[in-house]
Amino acid sequence: MWFFRSPEIVFGEDALSWLGELKGQRAFIVTDENIIKLGLLDRVTAQLERAGLAYQVFAGVEPDPSLQTVRRGAEMIREYCPDWIIGLGGGSCMDAAKAMWVLYECPGIEPQGISPLEEYGLRKKARLVAIPTTSGTGAEVTWGIVLTDTENQVKLSLGSPENTPDLAIVDPALALGMPPRLTADTGMDALTHAIEGYISNWRNDFADGLCLKAIELIFTYLPRAYADGTDAEARERMHNAASIAGLGFINSMASMAHALGHSLGAVFHVPHGRAVGLFLPYTMEYIAHQHPDRYAPIARFLGLTGSDPAAQAQALVEAVRDLSRRLDFPTALKDLGLAEEDFDSRLDKLVENAQGDTTLLTSPRMPDGEDVRRLYRYAYAGRPIDF
Repeated sequence: MWFFRSPEIVFGEDALSWLGELKGQRAFIVTDENIIKLGLLDRVTAQLERAGLAYQVFAGVEPDPSLQTVRRGAEMIREYCPDWIIGLGGGSCMDAAKAMWVLYECPGIEPQGISPLEEYGLRKKARLVAIPTTSGTGAEVTWGIVLTDTENQVKLSLGSPENTPDLAIVDPALALGMPPRLTADTGMDALTHAIEGYISNWRNDFADGLCLKAIELIFTYLPRAYADGTDAEARERMHNAASIAGLGFINSMASMAHALGHSLGAVFHVPHGRAVGLFLPYTMEYIAHQHPDRYAPIARFLGLTGSDPAAQAQALVEAVRDLSRRLDFPTALKDLGLAEEDFDSRLDKLVENAQGDTTLLTSPRMPDGEDVRRLYRYAYAGRPIDF
């Protein structure tokens, strides 16, 4: 038995205006300072005012939000008692909003304890709206929550199906003008979601089509969005692709590139999309050595050629690497400016974190500790996987 979960999604031109139709008394907005500087918060609050809702703003979310930040925001929410919580921004803001919401509804738990195995009875106090301003994480449609335990230098993959947002507002105008580097990082994040969702051990018919469509959109429109931040069509299609990929992978689960990327991000503070996107072709090669049939259908869908599943899988790997090069996206850990001495000194921690990451469980090929270590070393050097 499996379940397909999705919020109500409002998308396309002027989607943000639907916020003005909310019914309630008070809204609590979870965002960051950059969103305020860009003027995006003002667009949201204007719609809340049109709806007659009072609001309060928490703008203290940092990249890779910490447990401490979530606790602080949850305390503010308890004092304000809103009936709507709004996550506005990239994945960090939306993940923080999800976690704060759970703590608001269930004040007796700690954020690191949010689990799909527990029942929380959410929505007794508030409902959740997620509004993405980048095109990558898909957090607006997923129940996953990624928080950082800064003390132990580890990212925690948390969440419960109950904390799926009630409403996702996918308005491409909020992503228009994203800078090239952020476009590349978030776009590669979405591609990783879609490919890993398709090859996951928990893949299913309901998620597969979403993953394939997202992959097609990303290969077509990401280079255009990267080249021209004002290309409205490319921005809209990439904004849609991120949400579609989010729906695909959250209903089948991410895999090994996320395990390695989460660890890298926690130890070396590499942005999430850059980390998982960098590891994507390496983990694809590693899995394809034993399971090329997982990747061959994607290659055929994209029109890539190959005489057999192994050749088709390799063609897909090369297409991902070619896309990375077109985006000036790093293809090796050394390209991130990590000194080899620092990398070697923290390799044990990287391996430990990756092996403990829950996303590793869905990999069609399960690596042992030595293989994880070799994957990191190969990725540092930019060497194709031959084992």
